Amino acid sequence: MKLRLVGASRGALWVRQGFRVFFRQPLAFTALFFLFMFAAFVVVTLPWVGGLAMLAMLPVVTLGFMIATRESLLGRFPLPGVFIAPFRHGREHTRSLLILGVAYALASLAVMSLADWLDGGSVSALQESMARGEATREMMDDPRVQSGLLLRLVLTVPLSLLFWHAPALIHWGGATPAKAVFFSVVACWRNKWAFLVYALTWSVIVGLFGVVATLFFSLLSAPQLVSLAAFPAALMFSTVFYVSLYFTFVDCFEPASVAADNRE
Repeated sequence: MKLRLVGASRGALWVRQGFRVFFRQPLAFTALFFLFMFAAFVVVTLPWVGGLAMLAMLPVVTLGFMIATRESLLGRFPLPGVFIAPFRHGREHTRSLLILGVAYALASLAVMSLADWLDGGSVSALQESMARGEATREMMDDPRVQSGLLLRLVLTVPLSLLFWHAPALIHWGGATPAKAVFFSVVACWRNKWAFLVYALTWSVIVGLFGVVATLFFSLLSAPQLVSLAAFPAALMFSTVFYVSLYFTFVDCFEPASVAADNRE
C-alpha cells in the first residue's frame, strides 16, 4: 500500500464527506451506531473482563463503520454484518485483528492508569460520584478535575493516532499488527496538518452547535431544553465521525482492493 500525502484542507473535506454519506442513509448508520452502543453496554457488564473486552472491540468497530461507508458509496445498504465481515477472511486475518484489539485495550488501560496516578484519581472519583448520582457542581469545577480531563486528552490523542489506520491496514492491506500500527503512525504524522484541520473542524461544529442551541432556546425562554437537543446532536455527530474515518484512510493510502471515489 502506497502512502499518499494530502493538503491540510482535506481535513475539512473528510468531515464534509462524512456528513454527505451519513445523510444518504441516516437511519442505517444511526442503527449501526445504536447497535454498537448496545453491544458495548452488554460487554462492559461482563464480570472481570468487561471493560477490557469493550476496549478490545473498538478497533473492529471502527473498521466495521469503514466497511459500512464503503458499502454506501458503492450503492449498497450497510447492514449489521459489517461488524463481523472482518472475521470472514481467514484465521490469520482474524488473529491479527484480535491481537490489535488486545494491544489497544492494554494500551488504553495503561494510559488511564497513568492519568489516574498523575491526577491523584480526581477524575475517577468524579465518575464514581456521577454513577451514584452524588456529583455536585463544585466537584465538576474542581481545578484538579479540569487538569485531569486535559491530561487524559493529551495522553489519548497519541494513542488514537497509533491505531487510527491500523484496522484498515490489516483488513485491506494485509499488514501484520506491528506493521499496521507503524504505518498508521507514519501516515498520521506525514499528514498531520490535515488531521489537525480535521480535529479543528469537528471542534468548530460541536462548539457552534452549542452556541446556536443555547441562543435559540434562550430566546424561547427555555434554556433547559438545550440538554434535550444535545442528545440527538451528539448521536448524529458521533455517527458521522465514525462514517468519516473511511475517508481519512483512503486519502492517506492507495489500497488496490478499496475502490471508491472519495474525490470532489
